[in-house]
Amino acid sequence: MFDFFDYSYFNNSVSAYLLAGVIMLSGFIGVKIFRKYLLGRLTKMALKTANTLDDFLVKILDKLMLPFLHFVVIYLAIKTLNLNPYLVRAVNVLSMAFVTVFFSRFILELITYAFLSYWSRNAKNLDLEHSLNGILKVIKFIVWSLAAVFFLDNLGFKISTVIAGLGIGGIAIALAAQAVLKDLFSYFSIIFDRPFEVGDFIIIDDLLGSVEHVGIKTTRIRSLSGEQLVFSNSDLTDSRLRNYKRMGKRRVSFKLGVVYDTSLDKLKAIPGVIKEIITGVQDTVFDRAHFFTYGDFSLVFEIVYYVLGSDYNKYMDIQQAINIKIKEEFQNRSIEFAFPTQTLYLEK
Repeated sequence: MFDFFDYSYFNNSVSAYLLAGVIMLSGFIGVKIFRKYLLGRLTKMALKTANTLDDFLVKILDKLMLPFLHFVVIYLAIKTLNLNPYLVRAVNVLSMAFVTVFFSRFILELITYAFLSYWSRNAKNLDLEHSLNGILKVIKFIVWSLAAVFFLDNLGFKISTVIAGLGIGGIAIALAAQAVLKDLFSYFSIIFDRPFEVGDFIIIDDLLGSVEHVGIKTTRIRSLSGEQLVFSNSDLTDSRLRNYKRMGKRRVSFKLGVVYDTSLDKLKAIPGVIKEIITGVQDTVFDRAHFFTYGDFSLVFEIVYYVLGSDYNKYMDIQQAINIKIKEEFQNRSIEFAFPTQTLYLEK
């Protein structure tokens, strides 16, 4: 009976094959128990919490760690056997490939989770999601490229020589594509620093409009007159721009003039009249109204108030309502607005 276990097949005894089988079977049973009891309990605990980190960790254990544990069990079982050098080489190559893919996927899962958390904190903006997906594609390409280099280097290929050659060419390409790379990094700055977003109304120098699209190289803005303005991303990050969408309230200052013949009592009453008019309009905050200066043909008053909100149409509606109220009130009080006039005195 014991002689049977000593029989050798392909340079391994029957007992060696049985040992490998026992290791593999017990390992699979251990992984099954881990998945059913421990991982199941962790999943239930994660569902009871409000944060998403524990859900992410459970997902990683189920999606990546379990296949990795199965691989480790198979690898340990095979390593107990005396294999042909070619088979040993094949096992080592497959093991290196599996480990490389595992860690590459793990890194990408971490980056994806970080992007999703950032997106969730920003009210799940759809335009931001589109931008983050574009960045994620670039990151995936870089990670898998580095993984391929690592894998080939461990197989014995002289990757350093290839990289050195690519480095010389890369410097030349980088110099030629300097503007493109600058716009790319500016794109990252716009996405993560967020000086503006799609839909914001911005002014750059003497150009203004609403942001329609933020691309990897250019940003497109729709001007008030209807045409599309295209800016390179580096132009925007290097410029001093004004974002009116982020404006909590709009300061409004305007002047009006009354004729010099206006009586002193009426002049004193004008600031109070204007204050009462502005405070009576919704979404406004009155600041001041003063007899500002003696003009060439009028007594000038300066008025300042705030509109609560950034919408331009709302501001214009409020200003129109105030102007009509002022006209109506001045008419009732017989206060005349001034207009350019000249008086000629003729001597006899």
